[in-house]
Amino acid sequence: MELRHIRYFLAVANELNFTQAAAKLCIAQPPLSRQIQDLEKELGVKLFIRKPHGLQLTEEGMRFQQYAVQVLDLVEKSTEDIRKMNKGLQGTLYLATVEGRAPRLFSEWIAGFNKMYPHVQYNLWNGNSDDVAYRVTQDLCDLAIIMEPYNAEGMNALHVYKEPWIAMIPAQHPLAQEPGSSIELKKLAPYDLIIPSRKSRLQEISRWFEMSGTQPVVRCRIAHMMNAYELTEQGVGITLYPAAAGEMSERRNICIKKIVDPEVTASYVLIWNKNRQLPLVAREFLDYVKQLL
Repeated sequence: MELRHIRYFLAVANELNFTQAAAKLCIAQPPLSRQIQDLEKELGVKLFIRKPHGLQLTEEGMRFQQYAVQVLDLVEKSTEDIRKMNKGLQGTLYLATVEGRAPRLFSEWIAGFNKMYPHVQYNLWNGNSDDVAYRVTQDLCDLAIIMEPYNAEGMNALHVYKEPWIAMIPAQHPLAQEPGSSIELKKLAPYDLIIPSRKSRLQEISRWFEMSGTQPVVRCRIAHMMNAYELTEQGVGITLYPAAAGEMSERRNICIKKIVDPEVTASYVLIWNKNRQLPLVAREFLDYVKQLL
């Protein structure tokens, strides 16, 4: 039995379809089928039940799947450890993040981690929380920062930061002329609002206004912080966003006020796939972040 047999078996076991598994492995289907047949012959058991519309693991196949995962994990760990002994920690860390405070958090962590392990490379992807969480579940990235609320199923999570929500108000707006660095939420109710595009955000913000006995007038929903600056500057509406957006704005024609009554916060969460063994470089980075926190 060779390692390729185990890799081929796991691909078929995950897809339960020879055609899809062959495509994922970038090989033709007939050779893949022969490899699985050879493996079954060597083990003396059937690993799959062939059905008209796919495959089903036998009881022996399910047991072998557990061992196969452990074998490949051990091979990966041993290979990484030996390389680390020779040249230090290496590899590429795949990260994904939302806007707001998250890019700064990752940047600070990477800066410190890079001093310890200068040979590690980084690949960063940006999107909204739903898109980022999807990349984690599909194993397209190792670690990611999203904002609550989120679906925690299948994920490990670590809370890493919390900040207040703010109102970004056009400088000529009447509310911008009021004294003080904060504003009651109910005062925003009569005006057009610009909010993040996530469906859960609309529900969350609507609940805030319900608490103050009012309803929001949502004029525009946006996916990126740059849109918040431009739309606010043009007087389209008042933007509701986590505080990091205000800290990054240097525009004199935008007034920033913290939202109070109720005082609402945005929570950032570091997540990773619960059902996947993280690569060594990701495990080391996660341990580093935990020590910082």
